[in-house]
Amino acid sequence: MEISEKNFEATIEQVLLNGLPTPKGRKAAQPIEAVFVPGGYRKRSPDHYHRSLCLDPDVVLEFIYATQPQEWEKLKAQHGADVKTKFLQRLASEIVKRGTLDVLRRGIRDSGCKFQMGYFKPSTGLNQETQKLYAANQFTIIRQLKFSEKTERSLDMVLFLNGIPIFSAELKNPLTGQTVENAISQYRKDRDPREPLFDFCRCLAHFAVDPDLVYMTTHLQGAKTRFLPYNKGRNGGAGNPPSALGFATAYLWEQTWSKDSVLDLIQNFLQVVEEEDDKGKKTGKLSLVFPRYHQLDCVRRLIADAKKKGTGWRYLVRHSAGSGKSNSIAWLAHQLSSLFDSNEKRVFDSIIVITDAAFSTGNFNGLCGPSSRPLALSRTSTPRAVS
Repeated sequence: MEISEKNFEATIEQVLLNGLPTPKGRKAAQPIEAVFVPGGYRKRSPDHYHRSLCLDPDVVLEFIYATQPQEWEKLKAQHGADVKTKFLQRLASEIVKRGTLDVLRRGIRDSGCKFQMGYFKPSTGLNQETQKLYAANQFTIIRQLKFSEKTERSLDMVLFLNGIPIFSAELKNPLTGQTVENAISQYRKDRDPREPLFDFCRCLAHFAVDPDLVYMTTHLQGAKTRFLPYNKGRNGGAGNPPSALGFATAYLWEQTWSKDSVLDLIQNFLQVVEEEDDKGKKTGKLSLVFPRYHQLDCVRRLIADAKKKGTGWRYLVRHSAGSGKSNSIAWLAHQLSSLFDSNEKRVFDSIIVITDAAFSTGNFNGLCGPSSRPLALSRTSTPRAVS
């Protein structure tokens, strides 16, 4: 049995590149799994990565040529033979200034030309052109990526969207004597946050992974780096349930890192926010919010069910203290406001959020959020009461 760390990497890579086989006896996919199907990445070599730009330049340009050829010709007429170099430098400088998330969402401007750096799933399928642009997003993976101009240290795996790095991962295998804790220690001790790739808001998240557990962070700060669990939970506690068909953490690369899931995360979940003190005053300190597994799973299951069944159903979601109830409500309300059913009809005309600490227990009508923060929704002008 091959138990090396490289074999663990290769397994993840194969799923990202080729998707999942369907062996005899495999459980039927759940609705949420059916929506986010793995596969469709392309493998790239570490030599393709430009260490100073923190980009895969060839993929960036492939994406631009395929999606915005007319705008590229306009830029080429202004810059001439230097157009590639100048565009890539402009892109890199905008990422440094504004962060990857903002650049992917809003694009960049260069000499009067506007370029989108990512295309997101439209609310309906009525516009064929937006569907084509969405399908043109380029997902790539580089293993053993050498990230520094000063050293030859490498990351086990980095995922890219349209040539821009979005996720990094350190992978460990307990059978070789290392676990997710070693991956966390590696990020804290051996990944200098002053390296350009590890700047805040450059990579959207960094994952520490072994076959049993996943932890993640959005901000590397040396020894002070705070990692949060990104696990499903097991028997009402921490961890992940064992899997008879593969690794317990396979949901990470089979679901969360699938192409549609990544684009959904960037479009609807990730957010840079300014932190507040105990009195609600802005501190000036920024943080990048990335949903933990239970938040992402909760919101996506409610969205999928509302899309399928429509209005008038009741739900009760239980979040433990400190597990991000407010964010779950916000993400859910935002996405329900633009939800369309399979017939391209809007599901909800209005969204009403009612929050009150008094609602710590009880039953809720409408579409309900966490038990301490009920969320009522209705298509009628008089929403059903929350009790």
